[in-house]
Parts: sequence; C-alpha cells; structure tokens
Amino acid sequence: MRIAQVAPLWERVPPPAYGGIELVVGLLTDELVRRGHEVTLFATGDSISLAKLVSVHPRALRLDSTVKEYNIYEMLQLSTVYERADEFDIIHSHMGCASLPYAKLVKTPTVHTLHGVFTPDNEKMFQYAKFQPYVSISDAQRETKLGLNYVSTVYNGIDVSSYKFYPQPEEPPYLAFLGRMSPEKGPHLAIEIAKKTGWRLKMAGKIDLVDQEYFAKQVKPFIDGKQIEYLGEANHQQKNAMMGGAVATLFPITWREPFGLVMVESMASGTPVIAMRLGSTPEVVAQGKTGFLCSNVEECISAIAKVPELDRYACRQYVQNRFSMEAMTEGYEEVYRQILQQRFAKNGYHRSTVGLTVSRR
Repeated sequence: MRIAQVAPLWERVPPPAYGGIELVVGLLTDELVRRGHEVTLFATGDSISLAKLVSVHPRALRLDSTVKEYNIYEMLQLSTVYERADEFDIIHSHMGCASLPYAKLVKTPTVHTLHGVFTPDNEKMFQYAKFQPYVSISDAQRETKLGLNYVSTVYNGIDVSSYKFYPQPEEPPYLAFLGRMSPEKGPHLAIEIAKKTGWRLKMAGKIDLVDQEYFAKQVKPFIDGKQIEYLGEANHQQKNAMMGGAVATLFPITWREPFGLVMVESMASGTPVIAMRLGSTPEVVAQGKTGFLCSNVEECISAIAKVPELDRYACRQYVQNRFSMEAMTEGYEEVYRQILQQRFAKNGYHRSTVGLTVSRR
C-alpha cells in the first residue's frame, strides 16, 4: 500500500525525550516500511524515519522561539498532504480534528487516530465529520454520544526490545513518576503518596509553558534532591533506567487518560504500575498481575505493600503480547484493508484496491 503518515509538528518523530504521539507514529511508520509498504511521513524536518520525509518546517515547533502562530504551519502541512492525495492509497492522520475538513475534499480516504480527548469545542468539528473513519487508542477514549464512525480500537505499541528488563528494583528502594508536570498527570499526588509513606520518589518529565505556574506552586517546593528528586526531561535510556530500577511506577492521573504510554514503558522495564482507575488504565494495567488500579491516594498507598507479590517478568511479557509495535502495526494494517475494501464495495474498481489481498509491495 501507498500510505501517508501525518504527524503533529510540535515535536519531531521520534521524540528525543517525552512525546507519546510522535513515538507511536515513528514506530508505526518504520514498521510499515519494514513490511514492504511505500510510506511517506509528513513531519518536522528534523524527524528520523525509514520512510520518505516531507516537511514544511525544519525542526520541532516547540524548540523554535521564532514561531508565534503554530496553526499556520499545521495548515501548511495539511495543505501539502492533501494536494498530493492522489499519490496515496490511504492517508493516516494523527492531527486530531485539524485534518477533518481537508479529508472531505479528496477521494483518497483518511483514517484519523484520535490521540487526545474530546472538548466542547472540538466536538463540534467531530460531529461535522462524524462519518469519516476513526481509530480510538482505547475503548474508554470513545465518546459514544458523538456517534463517530469508529473502525477499530488499536492500542499504542512500543519496541519492547529497546527497553532493558530489570528483574529486581534497585537499592535503596524508590518509587518513580514519569510524565508531563501538569495537573492531569498528577505529580502533586505522587509527591503526596511519597510524603505520607516516607518513600523516596524519582520524577522526570517536561514542563510545558501552560504548566509552569502549577509546577512552581505544587511540585517544585517539595523537591529536595533527597526524598523527592526531579531529574528533568528524560530521554529513552534515562526513563527506562529510572522506571526499571523502581519498586513501582506511580500513575496518579486526574483525568480520563486516552492511553498512557508511560504505563506500558514501565511494565516493559519490569516495573508494576500503581494507577488511578480513570480512562484507559483498566485496559492497560492487568489488576493484581502487572499493577494495581486505585480510586484515591489512600488506595495507592495500600497498593505499594502488595507490589512485591507481582512477577516483574510477567509485566514485560504482558506488554510483549498486548502492546508491542508489531501488534499495533498489524492492527493498523487491518484497519487500512477494511477501509479500502469498504471503498471498493461502494465505488467499484479504484486504484486503492492495490494491496487489499497482498499488503506488501
């Protein structure tokens, strides 16, 4: 198949440190190329990929202080994609609602993976284009009242082999927290858990501009470099080591998490997850096997004592079986075939029938 992958421009593909969407897009794109598909990646110019790279800006927008109107570059990218729509059998957008009006203007089908959450504002656009094909990254992410045309749920995947497995936590023991320093991710709750129990806590994650005040008031005052450590924005090796050496990774979110790649990365490292039972967490964590699902801080605290009962190798195998990049790619290949078969059944012969029965070049 000839496939266009369209990534956000805020971060490069794959991200040098934190960036869930861009990590997923990078793994999916490269695996599709390895499977023989002809893939074009529309992303920032500093992206690294096995696919043909097309960009409207040389680097990640978040690193470019000269850029003041981010949506301009988003429009430039999508215009570039859809001007070339006839070159592709299918367009796969990871841009959320931004690509919806463009997709309605061309014959080449677009499948939209929804990586974020619904808001009162973007719901209007999704309802406008509710018959376009969508993929959710968890069942919990779906908002059934919108009546969207969901083709499938495809869980995000990782390259499990790139994560070192830690059969035992390090000494002295500690808890880990990885994620954006934002109210939704709950670093303040991770600190509360550590303070109430006396456990050491190692934290890592980026601080977005909109979260600087929150970080300054609810996180930074508690960082002492001893019990509570903040390691900054960790790269792949650093976060693997930090979570792999922990007794457990805390995931005390306060919102309906669409997926939560950190949980998968932690379990791949061998470390169980203690998560709030919100959004996707019941789909990602196997209760009592790869971690514990909790309703409040007190339940999180109680769960820490039960973590040693869990098999760290079982955590990694669970990810290999359920959240690998191979499983994710197979899921998307099936989505592409399904969409093209439906198009063929509706419209008869079209060049997009190439690859329906043979998904390789």
